[in-house]
Amino acid sequence: MTYSSSISIGRRRFATRHQNAVSMAEQARTIGPVSNSIVLVILTCLLGLLYLTQVTKTNSSGYKIDQLKKEYSQLQRDHDELELTAARLQSMDRVAKSNAAKELASVAPTATVR
Repeated sequence: MTYSSSISIGRRRFATRHQNAVSMAEQARTIGPVSNSIVLVILTCLLGLLYLTQVTKTNSSGYKIDQLKKEYSQLQRDHDELELTAARLQSMDRVAKSNAAKELASVAPTATVR
């Protein structure tokens, strides 16, 4: 037996005449590990950038809200103070002009008790 015939005997069980011994199967295309790593890094950077923009917006609106709350509390105090002053001024006028005040006898201070 020659070398070529011994090789052909080994191939007979896989292929018949006029057929290739190697069959080409179509493989699904996938990305490699380097491309996968690059895509993951880019996605991580984009998510980080999105997070930072949202935090910055939240902080800037938080400062505005805090400033408006301080202004509101100051205006509320001013309003309460003005309301109290108006009530005090109105009550003095009402008491002085009331009929009950006109009927009261004026009281002169008497001697002090020792």
